[in-house]
Amino acid sequence: MAEPGRPVRSQGLAGTWPVGRATSAGGLAPAGFDLWTSLAETLRAWVRAEAGAGRLLPWVPVAFGCGIALYFAADHEPVLWVVASTAVALVLGAVLLRRSRLFAPAIMIAAVAAGFAMATWKTARIAHTVLAKPLYSVSLSGFVETRDIRERTDRFVLRVTAMEAQRSDVKLERVRLSVRKGTAPEVGSFVQLKARLMPPLSPLRPGSYDFSRDMFFQGIGASGFAMGAINVAAPPETGGIRLRYAAMMQGLRDAIDARIRATLGGDNRAIATALLTGRRDAITTPVNDAMFISGLGHVLSISGYHMAVVAGVVFFAVRALLAPIPGLAVGFAIKKWSAGAALVAAAFYLLLSGAEVATQRSFFMTAVVLIAVMVDRRAITFRTLAVAALIVLAVAPEALVHPSFQMSFAATLGLVALVQVGMPNLFASPDHSTTARIAMWGGREIAMLFMASMIAGLATTPYAAFHFHRVTPYGVLANLGAMPVVSALVMPAGLLGLLAAPFGLDSPFWWLMGIGIDWMIAVTRWVAALPGAVGSLPAFGIAPLIVASLGIIVMGLLRTPLRWSGALVLLVAIVWGLSVRQPDILIAGDGQSVAVRGRDGQLHLIRTSKDSFLLKEWLAADADRRDAGSSALADGVSCDETGCVTPLADGRLVALALRIDALADDCSRAALVVTARPAPPDCAAMVVDRQRLAAQGALALIRHGDGFAVQAVKAGGTDRPWSPSIAREADFGTSLAPQAAAPRNPDATPSEADLQADD
Repeated sequence: MAEPGRPVRSQGLAGTWPVGRATSAGGLAPAGFDLWTSLAETLRAWVRAEAGAGRLLPWVPVAFGCGIALYFAADHEPVLWVVASTAVALVLGAVLLRRSRLFAPAIMIAAVAAGFAMATWKTARIAHTVLAKPLYSVSLSGFVETRDIRERTDRFVLRVTAMEAQRSDVKLERVRLSVRKGTAPEVGSFVQLKARLMPPLSPLRPGSYDFSRDMFFQGIGASGFAMGAINVAAPPETGGIRLRYAAMMQGLRDAIDARIRATLGGDNRAIATALLTGRRDAITTPVNDAMFISGLGHVLSISGYHMAVVAGVVFFAVRALLAPIPGLAVGFAIKKWSAGAALVAAAFYLLLSGAEVATQRSFFMTAVVLIAVMVDRRAITFRTLAVAALIVLAVAPEALVHPSFQMSFAATLGLVALVQVGMPNLFASPDHSTTARIAMWGGREIAMLFMASMIAGLATTPYAAFHFHRVTPYGVLANLGAMPVVSALVMPAGLLGLLAAPFGLDSPFWWLMGIGIDWMIAVTRWVAALPGAVGSLPAFGIAPLIVASLGIIVMGLLRTPLRWSGALVLLVAIVWGLSVRQPDILIAGDGQSVAVRGRDGQLHLIRTSKDSFLLKEWLAADADRRDAGSSALADGVSCDETGCVTPLADGRLVALALRIDALADDCSRAALVVTARPAPPDCAAMVVDRQRLAAQGALALIRHGDGFAVQAVKAGGTDRPWSPSIAREADFGTSLAPQAAAPRNPDATPSEADLQADD
């Protein structure tokens, strides 16, 4: 007798499938129908698990970040009240749908709108004037807000109180000026000077980092350099409490640097100062390059790692000091006290290091973890990461497009996933004596360190490749060799040195710090000298990076085997990025430098300026390891006093015209003419002149038939506060095509043989 609920099977061919399934398949179900049904059920189960309780929150900051990304992708500035009203309406709608099945998509859409609105509001709140054209002799008066000591020149930010310039009535709030090394005025002082000001630096090529956007969100409207002496004068008004605080913190950093200098010298002193105060100016070029080649460059910039080490050292030190006291250990929550002390230490470290956006992000992440400990919550979870990301993006939406945010949160996501998935397996009880002995000798800790370094390195690789065009194949090796010493010796010794400095007992701690730094430098040099230590990748554009980010997020946030779909997405991003075609011609925004890809596949440079930073960026983006000062870059380039020419891979000539009298010859002989001057309207060649460069900025040209497809820094119609459009600019297209020859009237003179006698 058949059991209730089970399909009845008959004998013979007719009983091959259950009756219900045969009916749904129309009697023609394939032999593997059960397999596909089982697979579909499994996928549905995984999806239900991923959509379960508590799984929604980690995706909210992802949606919030998507809204910010949409804001930065806009062609012109959104209308604030419309954006804000839309966001409020969508958030209220999501709240009303909280008990509906539509709640999840509704809250995601609301988060996107909220991110868009937050970025729009931040821009409107800090709106200020940005210099559009160079000013060559400007009288400035103001307060020095920050000072940056660098390797070759010093730099400071001036809060402008008075500004006078010939033939210009523009008024700027802040400017950043470079001065000769050792001549930067003290923070908080009131100075008067003359300066040459330039607009904030635009991207050096399409797709590269936008420095003007970065400066806009720092409140800086122009950059330049001082001309002549800087006069310190009595201020006409007080600078305010914020300026006094900045002067106090700068004085504290200088005092710490002086104490370190009394014990350490050279790169040891420079790295110790960088770790404690964020000042990285005195590190020599060989050591600095080796640090980044080996994958240890992150040690030099204060980030989440440094903040975590400071908080961790203080947390465990305070807890170790309080634990032996019976009355405290039993009757009070010393763990929470330790977390509070670590939070105070992290806040002080934030202020000491200058409280830059990247450091603020690190502090928020650390603070969320410590507060979780104080309120008896699990500290390292996806929810903690989500809350920290939301705080950072709400306070500084511009952080989303900064490499430090992208790399930090990608690494943190990978590490949290490791803690949630990998650590329970690695720290499970050993099942036999061999694994027990391995665990006793620290085998699992070493495995965790190796896996943490590898996962963090892999998670940050797409962003390092996109922004810096390099990969560090031996980064895991360098981190395994150096980071334990940095964590266990260098940073603790530095913290103890800070505590002992007021008592004059800090020298031994700086000495210990120097020993650890010696080891770190030795590991750095060794790894950087290994064969293949430098991996270069050509630029691949923003689209593959977005796809790679999606793959990393899916692999990090999903818990079921669906996470491996992120690996497939990541593979698509890798193939896409490697298949991107590199430009055949690069043109600087000022028209003074041109790079042309020749028959050998390498760029040949025509340069009339000494902008080595531009050339380094171009070469790095092309995965070209030649030095910017190499004479080989000019191979195949012919120049005279009027201009230069060099051939493309197909033999056609590209000309850079420096003088007006060269344009006539270049227009008749070259396929493309580049000039910083207005080109004649009857030029037979394709032309990139002053008008086009002013409207579109730097250009990248890719051969397309006889013409070129044009990629511009500023697409047509783009007008943002950090990159305002030029008034009455022409509408340039996205392509260049050869000029059609002007039609000529046919010659009407008849031949002599055709002439009639009566003519």
